[in-house]
Amino acid sequence: MKKESVGIVETKYFDIADTIELESGKTLNNVTVAYETYGELNKEKNNAVLICHALSGDAHAAGWHKGDKKPGWWEILIGPGKALDSRKYFIICSNVLGGCKGTTGPASINPETGKEYGTDFPVITIKDMVNVQKILVDSFGIDKLAALIGGSMGGMQVMQWLVSYPEMVKKAIPIATTARSSPQQIAFNEVGRQSIVADPDWAGGNYYETGKVPKNGLSVARMVAHITYLSDESMYLKFGRDLQDKEEVTYDLSMDFQVESYLHHQGASFVKRFDANSYLYITKAIDLFDLSINNSLIDGLSPVKAKVEVVSVDSDWLYPTEHSMDILTALQANDVEVSFSELKSSYGHDAFLLEKGQLNYIVSRFLADNVVEDLMRTDVITITEKAQVEEAARLMLDNQVTHLPVVTDDKKLIGIVTSWDLSKSIATDSKDLMEIMTKTVKFCKAEDTIEEISHKMKKFDISCLPVVDDDLILQGIITTDQISHLISYI
Repeated sequence: MKKESVGIVETKYFDIADTIELESGKTLNNVTVAYETYGELNKEKNNAVLICHALSGDAHAAGWHKGDKKPGWWEILIGPGKALDSRKYFIICSNVLGGCKGTTGPASINPETGKEYGTDFPVITIKDMVNVQKILVDSFGIDKLAALIGGSMGGMQVMQWLVSYPEMVKKAIPIATTARSSPQQIAFNEVGRQSIVADPDWAGGNYYETGKVPKNGLSVARMVAHITYLSDESMYLKFGRDLQDKEEVTYDLSMDFQVESYLHHQGASFVKRFDANSYLYITKAIDLFDLSINNSLIDGLSPVKAKVEVVSVDSDWLYPTEHSMDILTALQANDVEVSFSELKSSYGHDAFLLEKGQLNYIVSRFLADNVVEDLMRTDVITITEKAQVEEAARLMLDNQVTHLPVVTDDKKLIGIVTSWDLSKSIATDSKDLMEIMTKTVKFCKAEDTIEEISHKMKKFDISCLPVVDDDLILQGIITTDQISHLISYI
């Protein structure tokens, strides 16, 4: 299958009317969220996938902005024919609260002063970021996300979603991340922050009025962080001990090695696209992240209900596999349906942005492992056994359905009425529903696989199956149309 781009895209903006209550107890008004979407939301609104970005990312996850020289940061994963197929899914990615790419952050105008917030911006948390994302998702009328995916800090957001809004997520893939920041991770972030605040041009965070930016401090912060994103092996492969623009060591304090030049380039490039205060606030949010309760991840992750695929990178020393295993173990202890994959890569932490083949395989396999619950409709039109045939016909006509589950007052399935049964009622001049409904109805369970029920539908030549629990209480309904839509893009 040819893998293509979503093409030219534009960033959109959503203004939140209500006051945002932050975890610190402070509030924010007039919050704007920058976001992009790829694909279309289906009429059932059950094909939405939320992408969560890492520290230096933004809403532009895929496609091209006009005039850009490179596509969105996860172009390898999003688009027609890729694991996150925009013909099948409605994909959302938003810039986080506190960011500097369109969502309200320290560089935004404070409505109370008419000037940039600077350090008047309140400290935020990963939970605050997720709460803002939730408001954006709600604005589309989406009750449940088909999937939630993110790496690094994006993976933290995924984990927070699973705890804060467990009923809203069907499947989740946290990649190269943790459930609580470690002392080493906090230490690296603090070095970066100190390099920024020690820069004279930081001006106590109020540099917006000076015409200067703390570029030296922010550059060093990025250089330090970037080292943690790589692995020793990847640095040897990329640079070795090769010299930069010289034949031999000069024995002075100038740059000798290519790796030094590379880090300086990374720092200088970052200064052009990122706000120093946003860096301070976002890294602080990362440091504060801790989903454990009384030092127990098992207790902290007890609300999780989604099916989860935990992914780590074997060469990642910033968020090593041990952190992913902690998540895996805690979810298993809570009887969550969870699986684990490890990317084999020399790239280190950055592998979640680079390993195209492995990522597409892992993500597509996990999302394609569909069960009935992933596709079934829960807003089912039903009728009771006491109803008349005329009422059934009217319900079918008004709601444009061809199957009506017949249930008791407590929603227990006792039969089904089809358009064929209505035809039979005319031929037999039947008025009561009980006379014409199918009582030996075929049904399925939410945990049945799509493959299993497809075989059942074909075997019995039926186009619809009610979904019930162990007590035959109706949970939803699934049709061949829904299955055909899924299979056409696998």
